[in-house]
Amino acid sequence: MRALRRLPSMSGLRAFEATARHLSFTRAATELNLTQGAVSHQIKNLEDLLGLKLFSRDGNAIRLTEAGYEYLASARAALTEVLVATDRAIERQRGDILTIACLGTFSIKCLIPNLGDFSRRHPSIGLRVRTLSPSMHMAPQDYDVSIQYGSSEDWPDMIARKIMREELFPVCSPALLDLNGGLKAPSDLVRHTVIRTASPFILRDDWPLWLERAGVPGIGFAGEISCDLLYPSYQAAMEGLGVAMGRSAVVAADIRAGRLIEPFSIRLPSSLGYHVVIGEERAKLAKVQLFCEWALERLGGAAPLPAPSRLAIRPDAA
Repeated sequence: MRALRRLPSMSGLRAFEATARHLSFTRAATELNLTQGAVSHQIKNLEDLLGLKLFSRDGNAIRLTEAGYEYLASARAALTEVLVATDRAIERQRGDILTIACLGTFSIKCLIPNLGDFSRRHPSIGLRVRTLSPSMHMAPQDYDVSIQYGSSEDWPDMIARKIMREELFPVCSPALLDLNGGLKAPSDLVRHTVIRTASPFILRDDWPLWLERAGVPGIGFAGEISCDLLYPSYQAAMEGLGVAMGRSAVVAADIRAGRLIEPFSIRLPSSLGYHVVIGEERAKLAKVQLFCEWALERLGGAAPLPAPSRLAIRPDAA
């Protein structure tokens, strides 16, 4: 008869993960609201079950053993899966919590600054915002509604509604206008650093398309800085490090506040944009319908950027 497999206790895994994170029994005990002795006992039981040492002592300090490092990754993954599944099960029984998954830059620049309006209109709906990352997959069942970037064809099995029309154009710090001869025309970019947003997960670079529209395809730059996400790209531009390619939806607030400026009056209409994306089953929920209607009205109707007037668009760039 095959022996039953032994499983570690959840309390043991939590004690191990917290101790490994803090490298302190005392801090782990404080976090878990346990005594230091209880944490030590949980880890001792886990080590006995595994038949190996997870920590070693170095004077008054502790450190993970090689086996401890290997086990930590699995323990964290298991805890995360259980926590997510528990949250999901609880939320299915509650109709008053709306979980929104949103891309980080749009969340910071557009969603969160306006989310108070949704709460005022629908005070009975609690909110949970989760960040979508290009490098991590989040299963659709882990949220009620998402805000994602692309074209409506990118989500064939979902309902996708575009929030607003989008335009692409360079943005930079006002201080950059006084450096390296300024930015009076797109050809002046040869004296400036450009900031690209590119990573193994973000394959699109909007600079070549905009340069073609501006009539200077293939132009060289004085330098380049590459960021893996939009938010650090725009922050780098605000710090005066270079010129970034802005998306109208997420740079609007910074332009109105004067943190960024649009040096040229040449915009490239984008075929892509931010969409509210919903699974068919979730779309039937009242809280999701309320959010979708609100997002299209509030986020889509948020004060749009006025048409640029700094420079006239060149005939060959129209």
